[in-house]
Amino acid sequence: MSTNSSTNPPDEEVNGERQAGRYYSYGIPYLPIDAYPGKLIAIEGTDGVGRSTQITLLREWLEVQGYGVVETGWTRSQLMQPTIDVAKSSNTLNKLTFVLLYATDFADRLEKEIIPALKAGFIVLSDRYIFTALARAGVRGVDRTWIRNLYGFAIAPHLVFYLKIDERNLIRRVLQSRGMDYWESGMDLKLGDDIYESFRVYQKALLKEYASMADEFGFRVLDAKRKVDVIQDELRRQIAAFLSQADVPATAPVPARVETTSAGS
Repeated sequence: MSTNSSTNPPDEEVNGERQAGRYYSYGIPYLPIDAYPGKLIAIEGTDGVGRSTQITLLREWLEVQGYGVVETGWTRSQLMQPTIDVAKSSNTLNKLTFVLLYATDFADRLEKEIIPALKAGFIVLSDRYIFTALARAGVRGVDRTWIRNLYGFAIAPHLVFYLKIDERNLIRRVLQSRGMDYWESGMDLKLGDDIYESFRVYQKALLKEYASMADEFGFRVLDAKRKVDVIQDELRRQIAAFLSQADVPATAPVPARVETTSAGS
C-alpha cells in the first residue's frame, strides 16, 4: 500500500485491514515511511491492567537481546502534555476538545519519536495506541467514521497486545492501587451518582469498545488477571516468534530526534 496522500484518500477511515508498518490512510504527506526497518508494538488495555509494568520488562528483555528500543505512551508529547494536564485539571473539557487534544499529542509523538525510531530500525513499544482514543471517543458518542478518519495519519502496528480484564477485577485493582480520578471514571459523562458508580459504568463501556475492536484490528488478547511474570513470558514468546520472522537489526544506532519523557495518564 502506498503511503502518500495521492493514493490514500483522506476520507478512508482507520480499519484493521491495513498492512503493518504503513499509514492507515492519508498519512503524513511529507514523511513517507516505505520499507522502514523498525517495528511498532502496542500494548493496549484500560487503566489498572499492568501495561506499563509489562512494557518496562519487555524493554529490558529486548535490550538484553541486542535490540534498540524506544518507549512511547499516552500523553507523553513534550508539546502537548502540559496543555492536557492543565485542561484536565479544570474538569470542563467537552468531548470534541478532549478528542482533539489527544490526537494532537499522538501526532506530535508520531512525528518526533515513533517515525524516527522506525526509520533507525528500533523496536517501538507503545503504552497505549490510537485504540485507546477510539474506545474513549466511542464511549462519549463521537461519530465512529469521523474519529477514524481523524486518525488516518496513524501507522498500523506490527503487533497489538490487548490485556483483557473483567469489570469486577479491574475495580478491585484500581481501589487497591491509586484510586479513581475524574476522567478515568468518566465523571464528565454523568454516568452515576458517585465516582465509584461512574467508574464502574464507564469502564464497562470501555471494555465493550475494546472487545468490539479486538477482531477488527487483530488484537492478540491476553488474560490480564494472571500473574505479571506469566503475562510477560507469553509476551516474550509471541514477540520472539514475530521477530525471528522479521528483518530487525539487533543493534541500531540511536536516532538523534527520539526523546522519551515521563508517563502520562
